[in-house]
Amino acid sequence: MSILFDEAKATQVVSCILKLRGNRMNYLKLIKLLYLVDREALSRWGVSVTTDKHVSMDHGPVVSRIYNLIVEDIPKPQWAEFISPPFGDYEVALVKDASTDALSKAEEELIHEVYEKYGHWNRWDLVKYVHTFPEWKNPQGSSTPIHIRDILKALGESEEEIKATLREMQTMATTEETFSNIR
Repeated sequence: MSILFDEAKATQVVSCILKLRGNRMNYLKLIKLLYLVDREALSRWGVSVTTDKHVSMDHGPVVSRIYNLIVEDIPKPQWAEFISPPFGDYEVALVKDASTDALSKAEEELIHEVYEKYGHWNRWDLVKYVHTFPEWKNPQGSSTPIHIRDILKALGESEEEIKATLREMQTMATTEETFSNIR
């Protein structure tokens, strides 16, 4: 069981990063920065910022639903209101500034912190860097899931801490599912 993907929140995270970069960025670099934000959030708080699932792909770890929002040619009115389809050198751009009402102050600060640390790196240096993460496994042209347990283990969490985090995530997912059925 996983936390429900929140497209509005994910769009706000992407919007924040694009604003920091001058409103446009190569989407490979964007995907790597988003993964770094989630990885650090999992380390600090035991929950991701993007609410996305993570997978290993040839160029490293990926936030998979956001990747699909970028590359799939399917209707996505909420996303498309704020983020452009890919153009030019595989770039996406901010079409309209998204609010940050779904983000906590701590999440916004983390996004800025990760961007400050890695935002000046080029996309290929980021790819090389994330290939060093123990949770990434070369999928040989495909994609394979990266489980939260593997990320937490790679970050040095003990088995007890991992179990506690996973229990908390299960509780959150159950609560979300319960309340989503009420609406």
